[in-house]
Amino acid sequence: MRKKHFLKSLFLLTILGLFSNKGLNALSYSDLITNLSDIFYSFLDENEGQTSFRSLLIPFGGRSESLGGAYTGLCDDINFLQYNAGAGAVQKESQIALFHNMWIADSKMETIAATTRFKNIPHLSLGGFVSCFYLPFTEYNIFGDRVAASYYSETLAAINFSYNFLAGYDFKGFSLGANLKTAWRGMPNYTDNNTNEVINNSGLAQSGLAFMGDLGLLLQFNFLKFYYSRDPNVRIGFSAQNLGVSLTGWGQQVVLDDPLPSLLSAGISVKLVKPVTLSLEFQQPINLQNLSTYLKPYIASGISLEFTNFLSVLGGFAIKGGNPRFSAGFEFEVAKVRFNFNYTLDFTSSFSPLNKLSLSLKLKLGDKGRSIIDKQVDEYYQQGLIYYAEADYQAAIEVWKEALKLNKRFDPAKLGIQSAQYQIDMFQLIKESLLLD
Repeated sequence: MRKKHFLKSLFLLTILGLFSNKGLNALSYSDLITNLSDIFYSFLDENEGQTSFRSLLIPFGGRSESLGGAYTGLCDDINFLQYNAGAGAVQKESQIALFHNMWIADSKMETIAATTRFKNIPHLSLGGFVSCFYLPFTEYNIFGDRVAASYYSETLAAINFSYNFLAGYDFKGFSLGANLKTAWRGMPNYTDNNTNEVINNSGLAQSGLAFMGDLGLLLQFNFLKFYYSRDPNVRIGFSAQNLGVSLTGWGQQVVLDDPLPSLLSAGISVKLVKPVTLSLEFQQPINLQNLSTYLKPYIASGISLEFTNFLSVLGGFAIKGGNPRFSAGFEFEVAKVRFNFNYTLDFTSSFSPLNKLSLSLKLKLGDKGRSIIDKQVDEYYQQGLIYYAEADYQAAIEVWKEALKLNKRFDPAKLGIQSAQYQIDMFQLIKESLLLD
């Protein structure tokens, strides 16, 4: 156990440069946490923790958590459902995913999610997810006897839709989307202090029901791209999350609950070279019940190293409150099933060597034939270029029109038709001028 403490301390010291004059051997794990807490003390927020449905801030796990939560401006898999509702329309494949996130104090969160795009309406996507956060609840009487055992839970269900507007070959358009969400907080029943018997429906008065929505926008374009790919290398995302209200007091008088943990987020991801993706994130919490309440922002960063198309290593760093979070994970794919294993070191939650682990399994269901259509469009375009080089401009136009039937936003074919038509018109003008002479 001491070896694990030493290795973790050494790793963190290397990153942050917290070498002490007393030497590494004099630093204990608790000393290291204290030093880190002192450094990030200014990030503490006195208004933090005053919201309901705190599980809305817990990541599904998997890829997004491995990147430290810096995901609003990336959103290249089904985790977009939690970070940027507008990114569904740019997903390459339909996906079904399972997430298991082992959080703190025996709490866990389970999630199932799905998203798809349509063959006939390729720029429209639909999706949704159901997640459940749960924590064992055991009640003891004054004598230390267990009198009740159940679970505290928060269950969330959401549907997503998004559409990519004005997408073309050069300009990739902008993708807009929204989540419609509802959540239920389930409080367990408790006992009567006098009789030690469970009071039926006693937990219902403290249970809660929430209605909320998310809005998202994702932009894609090319900038300083040093490799060949039809995919853009820069993404910028904006998101507003958990906009709504929560109600409590069921079984009695229903009243407005504490505000939801609403967020405004902005993020960017850049891939200058093909194997490396960098992402940055800025999140500003807001209190919709009192907009004048100032909450300190969150910041996060992530990096993905793609060794092959089926193996990646990821890392992230985030500051949420007064303590930093480090995350690391790796992904691998086997037969269209992509696995992610993530470890997060979070000083806000644990003082033990084992902090947070999350697992995800993502089943890639294909693109409903869109890649086949893209291949056919490319073949038509290449054939048109051959005809154009042979000065058979009319044949080139006909082939490029076939390409546009399959993809009306394929800009190279449009430009080719304009150029070929210009050549035909020029020859016609020359021919008419010769006849006049």
